Order: sequence, then C-alpha cells, then structure tokens
Amino acid sequence: MGQDVDDRSFTREDRTRYRAKVRRCLDVFARMLSERDFSVGEPQIGVEIEFNLVDEVGDPAMKNAEALEAIADEAFQTELGLFNIEINVPPQPASGAGFRTLEDTVRRDLNEAQTKAERAGAGLLMVGVLPTLREQHLGADSLSPNPRYHLLSDQILSARGEDIEIVIDGVDRLATTADTIIPEAACTSTQLHLQVEPDEFAATWNAAQAVAGVQVAVGANSPFLLGRQLWHETRIPLFEQATDTRSEELKTQGVRPRVFFGERWITSVFDLFEENVRFFPALLPIVEDEDPLAELEAGRVPSLAELRLHNGTVYRWNRPIYDVADGRPHLRVENRLLPAGPTVVDTLANAALFYGLVHVMRQSERPVWSQLSFKAAEDNFHQAARVGIETDQYWPSVGTVSARELVLRHLLPLAHEGLAQMGVDGPVAGRLLDVIEQRCIRGVNGATWLIGSFERELTRGGDRVKALQAVTRRYAELMHANEPVHNWPTD
Repeated sequence: MGQDVDDRSFTREDRTRYRAKVRRCLDVFARMLSERDFSVGEPQIGVEIEFNLVDEVGDPAMKNAEALEAIADEAFQTELGLFNIEINVPPQPASGAGFRTLEDTVRRDLNEAQTKAERAGAGLLMVGVLPTLREQHLGADSLSPNPRYHLLSDQILSARGEDIEIVIDGVDRLATTADTIIPEAACTSTQLHLQVEPDEFAATWNAAQAVAGVQVAVGANSPFLLGRQLWHETRIPLFEQATDTRSEELKTQGVRPRVFFGERWITSVFDLFEENVRFFPALLPIVEDEDPLAELEAGRVPSLAELRLHNGTVYRWNRPIYDVADGRPHLRVENRLLPAGPTVVDTLANAALFYGLVHVMRQSERPVWSQLSFKAAEDNFHQAARVGIETDQYWPSVGTVSARELVLRHLLPLAHEGLAQMGVDGPVAGRLLDVIEQRCIRGVNGATWLIGSFERELTRGGDRVKALQAVTRRYAELMHANEPVHNWPTD
C-alpha cells in the first residue's frame, strides 16, 4: 500500500489493459532473472516500524498529519489510520556492529520524533494493536486523507460486495462489521527486509515460512482489540479478515485470500509473482506508460510498475519484493508477520532471531522444509498467533514441543551460528539473542505482560476501559525506557 496513487474510478477496459500489462511484466521479469545481475554484495538489513499515536490518557490520538508536520523528518510517513505513522530506517550492513547501529538509529529517531510529536498532543507507541482502541475509533472518518487509502478501501469493499466482517474467538469473542478497511489500521507491525540473490531466494523464503510460527510465539504483542482479550497476536486474524475481498460463497469455493500464508514451498522467486498474477484479480488497475520489454531490450532496467503494484495488494506474510535502486534491480524478502514493539531492543532481538535463523537454514544440506509439510508450517503460525509464547510447535526430528523449549534447545544455537556467518560481532549478537532466551526462560513477551497488567488493573476495581488506559500509559513509559519486556515490572 505504500505506492502513491490518485483518486480515480476504473473501467472494464482499465482492468483488461492492466491484466495484459502485468503479464507482460511477468514475462520480462522471467527474462531478467536469467539475464540481469541481481547480485547483493554485502548483506543489508532494513526495518520499517509502524507506530500508534496516543494522547495523555492513552487513547488514540487522531493526529498523524499534525504529528508528521511537527516531526518534519522524511523517514516518518503517513499510514492508513489517523492514529498511525511509520518510520522507514535506511538499510544497514549486518556485519560488525550493524545491528547496534540500526538500534541506535531507531532509538535516536524515535526519541526526537516523540519530543516533537508531543507538541502536537500525540505520543508514539510501538504495540501490535493499541489496547485502547474502541468502536468509535474505527469509523470511516479515521482513514488518513491520502487518496490511495480511500481508493484501496473502495476497491476492496467493491470486490467483496458487502461489509467486512470481523469475527475472532479468544478469551472473549469479537463480532463486528466495517464498511471500510479501517480495521486494518489497528494492525501495527514491524517489517524486516533482507536483500537476496535470485538463486538464494527460494531457500530464504522457505526458511522464513518455516520459522514464522516461532517468530510469532516469542514476539506476540497484540492481545486486545476493541476492549476484548482475543489471541496473543490478534493482528494475524484481524489483518486476514480486514482485507478479505471474498464473500462467504467465494470462501466456500476455496478462493484464496489476499492475506496469504501461501500453500507450498517454492523453487524460485518467480513462483510467487506468477501465483499473484494467476490467483488474484487487480485491485488498483493503474497502467503506466513504460514498456518493460522495450526497456529491457534497450539495456535499461524496467521498473515493472504494474507487477510491483499488484504484488503490493497481495499481503503475503513473507512477501517477495522486486525493486530498482541506483539503476540496479534487486530482490528482497519482506517479513511482515511481527507486531511493533514492545521496545526498540525487543524489535532488534526479534530481527536478530529471524536473520540468524534464515541465514543458517537456507544453507542446510537437508533443509527443514524438506522434512516439514507446508500445512504444518501454516498450522504452527496460526497456533502461535492464538496461544503465544506458551504454544506448542511441530518441528522435524523433535516432534511437537513447546515453543519455549524449541527455541532454547534447538533454534537459538542456530541463530547464533547464522549471525556469526553473517559477520555480526559476537557481543552484539549475544546481547540481542539473550533477550529472546530470557523471554523463553521466563515465559514473558509483550502479550503476556499486557494480559497480566490488565488483570491486575481489573482487580483494583476499575472498569475495562480505564484498566486498558492505565495499562497503555504504563506500557508507554516502559517502552521509551528501552528495557526489554522480560524485565518489565509486573506490579
């Protein structure tokens, strides 16, 4: 959704032209994979973090335009809801102290942005779903004014043909409807980027899919939505439902959802782009003037604008990215399944676990995905979203085991090995992976802290709204101190 588009309506002719152009882009992309240099050089890591804006009570602050004006930094951008903004951190080499540099950059930018945004009456909060969101915050008037959001919302609702239905069963039950995609704005995430060469892409993506359940289990941070306690990572079912273009009849027929875990291990990055074109109709059929074949044959690098835009409206949890930088094409895996927060150091710890595991696993002579069914990987993912850090996970040669034990006994050593192979300094890797270790030893992550704090507030006699506001205010204080969540006080 990051690409700017103008507000417009689309004709049947627009859709026909767009389909033809996307397929032409796909043909050119196939040629480029065999003819063009996608080499990476030194591995680069990048991160995007979405923030909620909150007022002094802890409720959403509908002030993203005012906050961005006060922050006045190109790294910060608008997001879907008036209570959201996003930071895009420039890519950083992973080797040496790269992770520490990335952490310091995010901390500096966050501190500066917080100071400036407070002047506009808004504070920045990293959490998967803001606990204080209520029904009145998710109306159509909460959409950011950027035309792309309204256009996308209109197209999703038009494709669906009826209001969006959100039904999530957890400790409590949520059943509601929406006439825009604004519920998606409740989902604030951390997105990790890893640049990959074409011949390594399939193994990297497969590895990322295999560890998705573990990532969610240890990183869950979204237990509340609209006053209800739902899944530990409620973002997952919420996002899947908030952008679903299928009616109930299409779901019954087996039509694939646009928020897509996938359905098989891949052998090439081309598999994913080809699936996107084959399975998903256009939401934003915008055709550019560039002829990708003419650009390729002229020795230039085509932008493949239509293919990229289409890819941006298929919300894979691990999304393939084609992009052009400094006149050179490159590929990235965009890991989209983690929530924001709880702190910057927790965010970088989640990143270190992901990058370390994926790096070492993609080089295995007998890779984990050759021993794990794709359905088992998907089941691991959704079970982790529901239960969080106390979930069980199925893992080859281990069987069904608690996620905490799986990480402590089997995956943390692999992550250490992977980071070492990437050239990450030992103390830097050790500090971040120790955060993951302590979460697993203590059984504490953002979701468990939020749930425990909420329960304690209720015992003090407050109602649910006031309890969630108090928890959110305390969370904000601790988040800005940057002490990892496993050390947060529980009283």
